[in-house]
Amino acid sequence: MDTEGWKSLRIGDLIAKVPIVQGGMGVGISLSGLASATANEGGIGVIAAAGIGLMEPDGFVDFLGANIRALKREIRRARELSKGIIGVNIMVALTNFADMVKAAIDEKIDVIFCGAGLPVNLPEFLKEGVRTRLVPIVSSGRAAALIAKRWMDKYGYRPDAFVVEGPKAGGHLGFKREQLDDPRYALENLLPEVIEAIAPFADGDTPIPVIAGGGVYTGADIRAMLELGAAGVQMATRFVATDECDASPIFKDSYVTATECDLEIISSPVGMPGRALHNQFLAAVAEGKKAPYSCPYHCIVTCDPQKAPYCISLALLNAQRGKMDKGFAFAGANAPRVEKIVPVRELIDTLEQEYLASGKA
Repeated sequence: MDTEGWKSLRIGDLIAKVPIVQGGMGVGISLSGLASATANEGGIGVIAAAGIGLMEPDGFVDFLGANIRALKREIRRARELSKGIIGVNIMVALTNFADMVKAAIDEKIDVIFCGAGLPVNLPEFLKEGVRTRLVPIVSSGRAAALIAKRWMDKYGYRPDAFVVEGPKAGGHLGFKREQLDDPRYALENLLPEVIEAIAPFADGDTPIPVIAGGGVYTGADIRAMLELGAAGVQMATRFVATDECDASPIFKDSYVTATECDLEIISSPVGMPGRALHNQFLAAVAEGKKAPYSCPYHCIVTCDPQKAPYCISLALLNAQRGKMDKGFAFAGANAPRVEKIVPVRELIDTLEQEYLASGKA
């Protein structure tokens, strides 16, 4: 495709011709299929590490081994399918966080994106001769500055970039419930705050790039974020509605048929609010009904299996497989705008057309 109209996204010596990071979506939504397709179109494709091993035959028996094996295999598959930029998203809240980071670095992954907690010790896992770029995901300037200072003081390492994620994102959100509709926490306000907070950590005249995510849906949205100072954007919801997304067609169709009334903020078993699409499974949870389960592995630090009404990992795995009666779909605030499933190439082309058109308005 012609990417002449785009402003490229640079993270260290990596250059993405299309300034889009495909957001990592856990428990099998973004694997090598979606990541490689995005990378092939010039963006940064991202494999999500969370729950990746649950799809292995021994995922419930050898949780740690299965996760490491699956992550390495998906990275290798993505490499076989694309020569573009491939990243992984690894949640800090994972109890096997360190093992997954080490596995990704062993595979010489291009970028590691880390959210759901502060990755204050991430640089210690780097190996000599491996140039994996490290990108924290934050929801405030304060968090960004804290991470940058810690990394510089302890490791002499400057973050390669930051992703600032606003409250319109899908899945687990780094905000209190009452902050989600507060204009002070809107992405367009958080972005300049993060840029300002990390300015003192710039490398000479070269600032640390900031990528804006959460509610970015159109090419016009991309232009708006770039004009506010973002180096690029992170998008997830719109990539679910693609042929190459690794989820079941039934999961994807839940986006196509979603309406504004279907969006809800849930209280996740991991202790965070999350944005999801309402269905009978979530209705039963709201009524106080529990989904009996045996915890396969304490996968999230903040989850209390004794008190949780259901296993979040199993629910998301079921949804990924299309068993929506036994799980649910996380989704961003713009999910009701999805009208059809398209190839990734068509999505990127559409976004570019929207981007160019918005510049002529």
